[in-house]
Amino acid sequence: MEKLLHYVWRHRMFPLEPLHTTDGEAIEVLDPGLKNTDAGPDFFNAKVRIGGTMWVGNVEIHLRSSDWERHGHHTDAAYNSVILHVAELVDADVVTADGKRPPQLQLAIPDSLRRDYNTLCRTEDYPRCWTIIKGLPRLVTHSWLSALLAERLTERAAMVTERLRLTDGDWERAFFITMARNFGFGINGEAFEYWARHLPLHAAAKHRDDAFQLEALFLGAAGLLRDEAIPPSAREAAANDLYLRRLRTEWAFLAHKFQLPEPMEAKQWRYLRLRPQNFPHLRIVQLAQLYFRRTAGLANILEAKDRKALHVCFNTAVSEYWRSHYLFGLESEAKDKTLSTASRDLIIINTVVPTLFAYGQEHHDEGLQERAVALLESMKAEQNFIMRQWQQCGLAVDNAADSQALIQLKREYCDRLDCLRCRFGYEYLKKDSTPT
Repeated sequence: MEKLLHYVWRHRMFPLEPLHTTDGEAIEVLDPGLKNTDAGPDFFNAKVRIGGTMWVGNVEIHLRSSDWERHGHHTDAAYNSVILHVAELVDADVVTADGKRPPQLQLAIPDSLRRDYNTLCRTEDYPRCWTIIKGLPRLVTHSWLSALLAERLTERAAMVTERLRLTDGDWERAFFITMARNFGFGINGEAFEYWARHLPLHAAAKHRDDAFQLEALFLGAAGLLRDEAIPPSAREAAANDLYLRRLRTEWAFLAHKFQLPEPMEAKQWRYLRLRPQNFPHLRIVQLAQLYFRRTAGLANILEAKDRKALHVCFNTAVSEYWRSHYLFGLESEAKDKTLSTASRDLIIINTVVPTLFAYGQEHHDEGLQERAVALLESMKAEQNFIMRQWQQCGLAVDNAADSQALIQLKREYCDRLDCLRCRFGYEYLKKDSTPT
C-alpha cells in the first residue's frame, strides 16, 4: 500500500485541513518533486514551505516512520538530503547518517481512494476502470493513447536495435530476424527468431537464384526435414514422399558444402491450437519465396511510401508442392496459400513500423519515425479480444495506432495491476478524491 501513499503525495490528494509536521509547523507543498525510479529518496527536487521557510530537496515516504531505520536509511548518506519524511503512521523519530532530524508529516490515504484502488485491484473485469471510460473527454483518451503508442514504439524499436547489436550492425539481417519472428504470429515467434538468428544466410546468399535450394536450406536449418518433425500419423506417407526425399538430399549437400551446424530440434516448434495455414512449414516456405524474389529487403521497406506499396513487398505464396500440402506426406486441397491481407497488415505493424522507427532513431531521421506513426494511423485497428473489450466500454479504436497503444496499456499496465501509473486509472481514482 506504500505505492498508494506515493500516489497521494505525487497528485497532492491531501485532506482539506492545513498540513502540519508532527512538531506543529505548517506545511505547504509547492511541488511534490520528481518520482525516483532508482535507489535513493522517493522524490527528487521537491519544494516545500515548512514554518515559513522554503526548502528544496528530497522527500522519502513510508507507511510507518519506523521503516526509515528498518530500511537502513539512518546509515545511508544518500538520505542526508531528505527535507521531509512522509508516513501514514508516524511511530518513531528519524535520523539521517549525518545526524539531522528531518521533519515528518503524517499523511492519511483518503478512504475513497483506498476503496477505489482496492476495487481496481480485486475486480476480475477487464478493463477494470470500464465505468468511467465512456465519460472521459476525447482529449484525455487521445493524449494517453498517444503517450502509450510512443512508449510501445520505443520498446519495439529497442528490440530491433538489440538484434542489430547481436548481428554486429547488420541492418539487413536484423530486419530479416524481426520479420521472421513475426511470421511466427505469436505462438511460434520465439522459435522463428531462434531459427532466423542461426540461419546460414551466407550460404543462402550463394544460392539465392534457386528457390528449391533456398527451401531445402530454410526447412533443413529449422529441423523440419527430420523424421521426428513429422507427426507419427503421417510418417508412413512421408516415407514415400519424393519431394521430401529431394529436399533431404539437397539439405545434406548444402550442409556438407558449407559445414553447417546441427539444425534445430523439432520440439521447438508448436502446433497446438494452430491453424494449418500457420504451420511453420508453410511460413518458412513463404519466407524462402520472399528471399528468392528479393522484394522484402530493408531497401524495399525504406523505399515503400505507404501500406499499398508494402503489401506488394510482402506478396508471397508457396512453391507448387505446398499448394496441396500442410505437412509432408499429407495431401490436401490445392490452394494458392498466399500471405493473406490480414497477415501482411500484421507484418507491417509488427515488423516494418518498429524497424522504420529504430532506423530513424539510429540515423537521426525524424521523417522515418513520423512515417512509422503515419503507417499505423492509415491502417485499420487489429481486431482481437483486447480491442473488443475497450470498444464495449465506449472507447473509440479508430486505427492501428490506437490498437497498438491499447495492447501496450493491457500488457504494461492492466496485466500488472499498475493502475497508479495509468491515466485512466488516475481518472478513476480521482473521481471521489479532492486534491488541493
